[in-house]
Amino acid sequence: MLADAFFLLLGLVLLIAGGDLLVRGAVRIAERLSLSPMLIGLTVVGMGTSMPELAASVQASLAGSPGIAIGNIVGSNIANALLILGIAALITPIAVKTRTLWRDGGIGTLAVLALLAAGATVGLSREAGIIFLIAMGGYVYYAYRQERLGAPHSAAYDRAVAMEEVDPALIPQTQPGGRLSIAILLFLVGLVLIVGGGSLLVDGAIKIAEQLGVSDAVIGLTIVAVGTSFPELVTSAVAAYRKEGDIALGNVLGSNIYNILFIGGITGVVAPTEVPASMMAFDLRLLVAASLVVMVFAFSGGRLSRKEGFALIASYAAYTAYTVGMF
Repeated sequence: MLADAFFLLLGLVLLIAGGDLLVRGAVRIAERLSLSPMLIGLTVVGMGTSMPELAASVQASLAGSPGIAIGNIVGSNIANALLILGIAALITPIAVKTRTLWRDGGIGTLAVLALLAAGATVGLSREAGIIFLIAMGGYVYYAYRQERLGAPHSAAYDRAVAMEEVDPALIPQTQPGGRLSIAILLFLVGLVLIVGGGSLLVDGAIKIAEQLGVSDAVIGLTIVAVGTSFPELVTSAVAAYRKEGDIALGNVLGSNIYNILFIGGITGVVAPTEVPASMMAFDLRLLVAASLVVMVFAFSGGRLSRKEGFALIASYAAYTAYTVGMF
């Protein structure tokens, strides 16, 4: 058990470290291709920082463990909405722009409903994955247009800003510096670490589930989901500490959209899988409810207060206890 836990933890560390190196390299390569800093932020940074979740879900699906593959996506979104946003609100109350909340929060809720619909019909099939990826492309294009027009910042933009504030090396430069060969090397090393880390994580999670006598969905919804969501926790907490509550909220909303449409889409295309019945019956429905509760909390009074943040964290603690069978 201890050895499996060690390898699972090592897998998480490699995933996060590999994701950071991959995005750094990708940002430098994108600069050489003369992409605009805004476009780099919305695509390379936004999608690249989702690589830990992506690697875990794809490799779990390829290994025949839909509980981990889908549980990682659903569990990460539940952790984002309840735990991470709750912690950010405890650090500082989050002021909310109503238009941004309804736009990005609404898109995130629709994405969850789309995953529910897919699970009830064809599962996370290649067809469903392609539709999700098309929707992801449409959202990024819409966010890009909104930024160009000077509209209120989208969650995709806030997600990129949050990541760049924690790791300034991700900030695109108008005058590219450094050698292209180094950028490509960083990208490739990051890719290798992500693949290796994902393999260790999935193998360790499957073995731990077997030894504990629980389903792989329980491990996917809890340990794997929280582990791969650690970068979002750090970035949202840092944004809240800097009194940038709107960026903390946007980071969470953007992450939830990317998790379902981008990660779910690629998982469906590369390794089609079913959506476990237990998640259809409870966890996905809870995610819809959590998404709506966050929107109501944030809309009331125009901010997410510390009391509401505490309520979100308490709800996540109760959900985790229920999931692992404590009551």
